[in-house]
Amino acid sequence: MDENIIHLKSPKPPLASDTDLIETTVKDIISNVRARGDEAVRQYARTFDGSDLATFEVSMEERLEAIANLDPQTRKDTDFAIERVKAFAEAQLRTILPLEFDALPGLHLGHRIIPVQVVGAYVPGGRYPILSAPVMTIVPAKVAGCDQIIACLPPNAHPAMIAGCHLSGVDRIFKVGGAQAVAAMAFGTETIPAVDKIVGPGNAYVNEAKRQVFGQVGIDQLAGPSEIFVVADETGDAEMIATDLLAQAEHDVRTRVGLITTDRGLAEATLKEVERQLETLPTADVAGVAWRDYGQIAVCADEDTMIAYSDHIAAEHLEVHTRDPHSTAAKLRNYGSLFIGKLASVVYSDKCCGTNHTLPTMAAGRYTGGLWVGSYVKVCTHQWLDKRGVAAVAPPAVRQSRTEGMEGHRRAAALRIRQGESAI
Repeated sequence: MDENIIHLKSPKPPLASDTDLIETTVKDIISNVRARGDEAVRQYARTFDGSDLATFEVSMEERLEAIANLDPQTRKDTDFAIERVKAFAEAQLRTILPLEFDALPGLHLGHRIIPVQVVGAYVPGGRYPILSAPVMTIVPAKVAGCDQIIACLPPNAHPAMIAGCHLSGVDRIFKVGGAQAVAAMAFGTETIPAVDKIVGPGNAYVNEAKRQVFGQVGIDQLAGPSEIFVVADETGDAEMIATDLLAQAEHDVRTRVGLITTDRGLAEATLKEVERQLETLPTADVAGVAWRDYGQIAVCADEDTMIAYSDHIAAEHLEVHTRDPHSTAAKLRNYGSLFIGKLASVVYSDKCCGTNHTLPTMAAGRYTGGLWVGSYVKVCTHQWLDKRGVAAVAPPAVRQSRTEGMEGHRRAAALRIRQGESAI
């Protein structure tokens, strides 16, 4: 595939990050929070956040004050985003159906759709107050029917983030951030309840904490820096592509941004356009670094090569700017979320159109999709048999158990035959 690709701009080789230090630090944090509860959480809040809160939980008075202080238009826009995300989650949930199936006469199989009981949403602080962040993690949990939803966000998070949590329907909010928040939600403290699943992105320490507590609780995914790629042919618009790449690049200096195209002219024009726009972009101190270090432009010999290379990258956000974008989109397999046609900007999904912006990164799109309402429910099977079902399945179960040398299994299967009764 490489001989059919020309790289006009390549990202720098990935640096060997100090994962050992992060892993050790997080392990200590989790151990301390598990052993000392609120006392450890309070200690880490002082150390990492410069915060000395007497209580972690955000009171209802504080929540209502945060809402009252929202700019009226921001409140309307937040409500709009909540309604869009809610509508899409409800539509998705309608596709997840319970099942009852007669596999054979007397053999009844099925599954139920059961909401996760207690969900913990990690709401990042970050460089900007991403007002849509709590919407994306909390609203689908409400739609799924989870019994309790708690949110943890750094003590220095913007008050609008508290308002967003409240408006999204969260039950409890705690001013606790970082790995200590993940540990508290995983194991519980005197103040913070233990949850069944933790969702939401965070920094490298939050990510590592989620990795280490997985098993004790469920997690949505492990998230790396944000990504955007565009696949385009000669009909692509260099200005539009450059604008969308830089829009995502302003998230973080490690954001991965790229163009994969079959047209060298478009590639060269986009390269120039990015540099031109950086001259006036207020967030160029971030976006420019991301573009310099992780920007990529690849020119492919043909569409098949472009599709294959895009599937290899498996970008978090993938825009399709081709003559027939729907036809191109149908051929793509690996991505977090797909934006079909020039009018479908990533920013709409990031903010308010309804699809979830919590998506797989680091090529995880090869094996998983992003956060969705299905992340908050369990599909749990069941079965029941009458005499006809026992007559059908017991003899092969007996024979298989005998072959395996599992006498207890053989006896359990044979007992129903001898008694001539169902297992109910």
